[in-house]
Amino acid sequence: MSPIDAFNDRVLSLGLARVSEAAALACADLIGRGDEKAADQAAVNAMREQLNMLAIKGVVVIGEGERDEAPMLYIGEEVGNGDGPGVDIALDPLEGTTLTAKAMPNALTVIAMAPRGSLLHAPDVYMDKLAIGPGFPKDVVNLGMSPRERVEALAKAKGCKPSEITVCILERPRHQEMINDVRATGAAVYLIPDGDVAGVIHCADAATTGIDMYMGSGGAPEGVLAASALKCMGGQMWGRLTFRNDDERGRAAKAGITDLNRIYSRDEMVTGDVIFAATGVTDGSLAHGVRRRPGYVETQTVLMRSKTGSVRRMSYRAPVA
Repeated sequence: MSPIDAFNDRVLSLGLARVSEAAALACADLIGRGDEKAADQAAVNAMREQLNMLAIKGVVVIGEGERDEAPMLYIGEEVGNGDGPGVDIALDPLEGTTLTAKAMPNALTVIAMAPRGSLLHAPDVYMDKLAIGPGFPKDVVNLGMSPRERVEALAKAKGCKPSEITVCILERPRHQEMINDVRATGAAVYLIPDGDVAGVIHCADAATTGIDMYMGSGGAPEGVLAASALKCMGGQMWGRLTFRNDDERGRAAKAGITDLNRIYSRDEMVTGDVIFAATGVTDGSLAHGVRRRPGYVETQTVLMRSKTGSVRRMSYRAPVA
């Protein structure tokens, strides 16, 4: 039986939801406490413990860094109980450590799973990203276009004016020129302080979120996670790795990447069926955060499967002493 044949996404999806739920619950007491490292470590510990309960032969391909940088959930670490299919795991135990420490919106725990060899082994470098939702012609926008050209092309395809387009961009000094160019078209810019996985996901449901397009540079590992979600929800995405020094180019070589200028489409970053789960830590547009009620605690998880295109919102309630 091949790894793809053995990948029963329907069975594995609920287990994946439990993994992200556990991570969110573990760092809940650290929301607003100002300690990013403690919140991240709590999420890492819980996520790893839950992963090792799953009947999989998993390998972390997107994780907390190289083996010498992270004691657990590092790239290449084997997870699962050793029974079941071989799978790739991409994860961010706490996307938005700063958001959590400051009790700001849109902190999430995020994880994706696919058959072995299906997920791009993206090194921990920056990636130029561009994403739009479903329903548009293939490659209607691309990374070779200027920000203005992207807005105008998408507006034309959507049958609206550029002023009716909203673009999500990570608020960073490096993006100021891009922000200015987008605004010069009349389009609106939705700035986010952190959490570009959620930023990309917003594009897949523009009618609800009001976000038509995501652009800008952010972490390459987060790019693979975002591509996993878009493969489930629909939409187009492109990513190109960028390198600041020889050390980062060396990381790419170690990950088996030889063409440093390659532009990856969504389906080149995620080549097989994938399941994706994200649980809210703080309240956000994708899911509400961990909520404490008299006698219990509650989480909300978004669970997706690319094979069926299904998107579930799941509430979990656990009693507390």
